[in-house]
Amino acid sequence: MTDLPFPVQPMLAKAVSAVPEPDSVAGGLLYEPKWDGFRAIIHRDGDALDIGSRGSKLLTRYFPELVEALKISLPERCVVDGEIVVRTGSPGHERLDWEALSQRIHPAESRVRLLAEETPASFVAFDLLAAGSHDLMSSPFAERRAALEGIADAFAAPIHLSQTTDDVELARRWLVEFEGAGLDGVVAKPLDAGYEPGKRRMLKIKHHRSADVVVLGYRVHTSGAGVGSLLLGLYDDGELRNVGGASAFTNQRRLELVDELASDVVRDASGEPIRGETDRSRFASGKDVSFVRLHPRRVMEVRYDQMEGSRFRHTAQFSRWRPDRDPESCTFDQLEVPVAYDLSQVLA
Repeated sequence: MTDLPFPVQPMLAKAVSAVPEPDSVAGGLLYEPKWDGFRAIIHRDGDALDIGSRGSKLLTRYFPELVEALKISLPERCVVDGEIVVRTGSPGHERLDWEALSQRIHPAESRVRLLAEETPASFVAFDLLAAGSHDLMSSPFAERRAALEGIADAFAAPIHLSQTTDDVELARRWLVEFEGAGLDGVVAKPLDAGYEPGKRRMLKIKHHRSADVVVLGYRVHTSGAGVGSLLLGLYDDGELRNVGGASAFTNQRRLELVDELASDVVRDASGEPIRGETDRSRFASGKDVSFVRLHPRRVMEVRYDQMEGSRFRHTAQFSRWRPDRDPESCTFDQLEVPVAYDLSQVLA
């Protein structure tokens, strides 16, 4: 195991529209909940333990409480794939909290220690890449999962083993029910597949919904030409609130949008566009957060997966313009709220 590269790029998943039948892939599928947290590869070699992120950056210093718990629960030499999550809520009403998790990435050591006590993280293991001197990455997932279950007897909270099932109907229930606990969907894993870093060999099924939103402004594309993203809003008791953005436009479409939105641009007395600024992200503090303000009179329909508080959890996707909709009718009431589900039942 000493020559196993670390950090390891995690194996990824490609999106599909529905939970697939188990026989749709040669060798069959095993289904798991899709955790909404930080993907993490744990590398332990004796007293040395590191946590690698999906982007191959080290997360170790941000989660001191996990480092200690992982040393207790994991074998002395292993590489484990999983997800770091933060649980919030009272007993019987727990759920994942993305916002609390994102706050954990902080440069100040004192703040890191404080947050480790106030919002402690958990780790959910779902793959075993190496154990002892054995590199398991070329082994079928069925064998890796069996080996993971073998070491999971020593797991204790906050270290957990992810549930699995080969029952497609149960997986479809998970897709609906587990969202109420803050989970992101379902993952289907080919039982015969080896572990291929950076490759999209798994299948993910996420929630897809639509909403009518008001266009508040746009950011210029990083190339300097065209619309890079649209800022979106919804009305809440008569007040228009920013709920996220929509992007992923083609080069041609970016240029077309500039012309389409020209009549909506808010301008000063000299005719120059008025700009605003959104809050800066702690993950990209140097990013340009300025945008061209638009009169809130244009409505568009977007596709989205889920909400995080009062904002879209991920970037929404443009569907179509809705000239038939009155902007003031675009409220939070239209959003689907998942039925609450206790996270402790998912982790049981």
